[in-house]
Amino acid sequence: MRRLIVLFLLILIATSWWQVLAAREGLAVRELQRDGTPLTYIAPEGGRRLPAVVVGHGFAGSRQLMLAYGHVLAHAGYAVMLPDFSGHGANTQPLDRAALQRDLDAAYAALLDQPEVDLQRVALLGHSMGSGAVMAAGVRQTDRYRATVAISPTAADVNPTAPRNLLLQAGAWEGNFVENAQRLLAQAGGENTDVAGGRARRLIIVPNAEHISILFRDESHQAALGWLNQTFGLSTTSTYADRRILWYALHLAAWLALAALSVRWLGLAPAPAVGEVAIPQWRDRVQPLAERRRAIRKTPSLDQGVRREVAVAASARPWPAWLGLMLAPLAASLGLWLLNLVTDLASLGGLQVGGAVGVWFTLAGLVWLLLLAGRPPRLPAQWGALNGRDLLLGLALFGLLWVAFGALGQVVWLPWLLNPIRLLKWPFLALACLPWFLAAGVALRETGTLGRLAWWLGQSAALMVGFVLALGLVPSLGFIVLLLPLFPILTGLLFVAGAGLRRPWAFALGSALFFGWTLAAAFPLAM
Repeated sequence: MRRLIVLFLLILIATSWWQVLAAREGLAVRELQRDGTPLTYIAPEGGRRLPAVVVGHGFAGSRQLMLAYGHVLAHAGYAVMLPDFSGHGANTQPLDRAALQRDLDAAYAALLDQPEVDLQRVALLGHSMGSGAVMAAGVRQTDRYRATVAISPTAADVNPTAPRNLLLQAGAWEGNFVENAQRLLAQAGGENTDVAGGRARRLIIVPNAEHISILFRDESHQAALGWLNQTFGLSTTSTYADRRILWYALHLAAWLALAALSVRWLGLAPAPAVGEVAIPQWRDRVQPLAERRRAIRKTPSLDQGVRREVAVAASARPWPAWLGLMLAPLAASLGLWLLNLVTDLASLGGLQVGGAVGVWFTLAGLVWLLLLAGRPPRLPAQWGALNGRDLLLGLALFGLLWVAFGALGQVVWLPWLLNPIRLLKWPFLALACLPWFLAAGVALRETGTLGRLAWWLGQSAALMVGFVLALGLVPSLGFIVLLLPLFPILTGLLFVAGAGLRRPWAFALGSALFFGWTLAAAFPLAM
């Protein structure tokens, strides 16, 4: 039975890769670079005189994040150019005010070299930060771009004649972006159907979508395709629907299941008590203390020293860990506010916002650890010392997460392979996150399944409340609000992948290395 389960999971992983890569069938895909801007070009194989679309991503995004639009449009007969904006993805140039327009100009210039493209029929599409960039380009160069699609739109100086043929999209769960789209529509002259005159305007609200999920919704893809078809007088259709993100989720789930089974079958999960005493009842803090003490008395094989240590562990109450989880985010947010008085947190460590996130985790983790340590501090006795086995298990956890989360993500939604500049920042970001995940590892050490679920919910809530408070105190970190929905996903991923590691240092090392890598991959490079 075990072999059949493993075989099924391996088949699911292989199938996920096959389905994701199959999205490129019938398409020509070229990796380019123009004036320092990395580009991905996608077009139907053998196409000629094709309409073209330049697709721009949002803050902390990448060309990978916009590939769903690229595949849908290319399968419908469009040539698509996707740049990495400065500071994002593989682009090593720092992000500045003028960078986005330079990158769009570089993408347009690269279209000149593509034999399939009809340069008289070019449009723009952008998300969030990229929406502002494409609307500005459409206003500035009305003779170049015949249509503009702005998804989750930011501010722009639109008017009734520029940009030409403006389609606005926002997710129903996006709040301020919906209101902003409505203001932009009114500013652009209201709804209009004059496509031939370039004055067409429309707003589409995508149901059940927020700032990130809208990028993977077929309603958004088809609305953009339909608008461009109207602009260029085409009736192209395609049966292709982008389902790569679903296959990515199955791929990730299969890896996590395989890891959980491997930990159990290989016996890698150590017992929770000091002295490696294998008494599984003591793993769950929900069990009444009186019952746990009776279990100790009924185990005559334990020597007195181990019995005393286990008794202390069994009698330990979880309130210091929960108190630390509640207070640490508040203290870290106040710490960020104080630091912002003396330094620019928004570009700390050469990363836009990402460096400040690392500092927040350091401050919150240290406060949580101090509350866990008690008085007097008893760190080594309570948590154990870092040893070779912890190091190997931590590296194994990081390796699992790196492959499960990022390897396929590189061709679905995330620039996972770090360029040299980002790679140099990774160790520092991982070190910054280590205190928080060490505290989490200590808190999780003696918990069962229900306990881990409670800790995941508690930690997710603490992170979101803490960062919302940080945003209120340091408004320059405002882009963090767009990433808040990802924190429960990432912490849940860590809790599931590390479920078998009842060793705080191993859990902390693997989690910190992974989380630091994610920060290094996602946030833009600063000056």
